[in-house]
Amino acid sequence: MKFLMTYASDPKQGPPTPEQMAAIGKFSQEMLKSGVVLMTGGLVRPTKGTQVKLEGGKFTVLDGPFPETKELIDGFALIKASSKAEAIEHARRFMSIAGEGQGEILQVFEPMEIPG
Repeated sequence: MKFLMTYASDPKQGPPTPEQMAAIGKFSQEMLKSGVVLMTGGLVRPTKGTQVKLEGGKFTVLDGPFPETKELIDGFALIKASSKAEAIEHARRFMSIAGEGQGEILQVFEPMEIPG
């Protein structure tokens, strides 16, 4: 099973310390080497983002900056886990290093697994 995991730090917490960043990097490397993490990365702030929209048959592209958003995703990981419970445990371990915040765990379906 594959899961997409997102993480958004608590905005009141401030940026991660150099020690936290080093610990996150070490944890990420261990998880990549073990094959649990398939892909991971941080996301740029919305001031550098692009929004796309299809409405009424019209496709539009809008470059930032955008108004401040309360919930910003700081990073993501695509992981392989044997169960949702295992994915939750990986999230717990990561968040214990990264600090207070919230995230989401979404199961990713392979093309042959799409419910139909």
